Amino acid sequence: MAALSFLDQEHTVAEPGYNRWLIPPAALAIHLCIGQAYATSVYKAPLVAHFDTSLTAVGIIFSIAIVVLGAAAALLGTWVDRVGPRKAMFTAACCWAAGFFVGALGISTSQLWLVYLGYGFIGGIGLGIGYISPVSTLIKWFPDRPGLATGMAIMGFGGGALVASPVSSQLLSFYDTGDADVVSGSAVAMLFVTLGVVYFLVMMLGVFNVRVPAPGWRPPGFAPEKLEARPMVTTGNVSAANATKTPQFWLLWMVLFCNVTAGIGILEQASPMIRDFFRDGGGSTVAVTAAAGFVGLLSVFNMAGRFVWSSTSDYIGRKPTYMMYLGVGIVLYTLLALVGSASTALFVMLAAVIISFYGGGFATVPAYLRDLFGTYQVGAIHGRLLTAWSMAGIAGPLIINGILDSRGTPGELVAADYQPALFTMVGVLAIGFVANLLIRPVSERWHEKPETTTVASGATR
Repeated sequence: MAALSFLDQEHTVAEPGYNRWLIPPAALAIHLCIGQAYATSVYKAPLVAHFDTSLTAVGIIFSIAIVVLGAAAALLGTWVDRVGPRKAMFTAACCWAAGFFVGALGISTSQLWLVYLGYGFIGGIGLGIGYISPVSTLIKWFPDRPGLATGMAIMGFGGGALVASPVSSQLLSFYDTGDADVVSGSAVAMLFVTLGVVYFLVMMLGVFNVRVPAPGWRPPGFAPEKLEARPMVTTGNVSAANATKTPQFWLLWMVLFCNVTAGIGILEQASPMIRDFFRDGGGSTVAVTAAAGFVGLLSVFNMAGRFVWSSTSDYIGRKPTYMMYLGVGIVLYTLLALVGSASTALFVMLAAVIISFYGGGFATVPAYLRDLFGTYQVGAIHGRLLTAWSMAGIAGPLIINGILDSRGTPGELVAADYQPALFTMVGVLAIGFVANLLIRPVSERWHEKPETTTVASGATR
């Protein structure tokens, strides 16, 4: 359609002198919106009451969205690289908004399956496309600081809940006209409609502002030979199809899987964990206030870790950074299990650093992929790697909840009951640590011919 021709990649080429620092805000506009996925707990109780169902049934909405995120990113990653960031981000905005609208219809008609279809499936597609669509563009604009660039954008996904949670709570109070303790389903439906409209408009700011660099563009003073002289940075480009045939891809898949699984081990039980760790003999809780703010504090460290640690990786390298995430993570989890109950401050400090590594792992991995496989189809490769996130999103809660269920009744657990689960996470991190040690530069036999990548970038000519 001619009306949508502005979405074509050839119409997004930046003019000479374009300020590349306008690209991270465009990417941030997308990630702040789709980061709302971490704020679903705000309306979980009202949906349970509205549909007269269980927490598990409502929790499936989020699970579907995360699984579809990984599947969409994997299946559509090559398409995202081919059509360019603007069309991909527009598609993500449409799917994300439509997911809220269909979900609102499901709530209004008391059809839970429509919420699964809307927020879970359609919204999940928007999550997957929106998550990866800015990545390859950021890396092309910031070949000198890929960790910094992707960290700024992916930071938004971790921080999306910090915005969405309080705003959603205020909107639910505004839309709810009843006197019940739990807000009505109609208020949640109105919230979904509002979020769908607002998020679409904000994401369109990113759509209109995103640009791709002209062929051959380099930032002033950038010397590619210095970057490529590092042992883990490739001088060639690998296609997405060939990348998945290399051991490096699957080793990095395991690294991400282990880092995310261990991080979810904290996130899944954040509030009950701190309460159970500091339960006194009478069964009351001495850390209720700490527990109330604990989840919010973890969100801050999740967001900050995505920026700080990924930026640091530009200086110390991606492989050493993951050695820190996994190696120091082993130490921190061990300390949490053995002495975490010594004081609330110590517990919070250990958990906060662990979560900063969890967030940093997400933000650093695109730059790691760029180092190993080049920029040719890094968005598509990133999409396929995110299946590790989907698998970890299933495995992490199953491991933690399964172990804790075997230790006793929720609400009656104490610090010692968490030790088997925490030591299991130590083992998971150890597997990831070994996998990261085994990563070596990709063999040149997997590299594309130079003319192939030149023609591909010719979409911007």
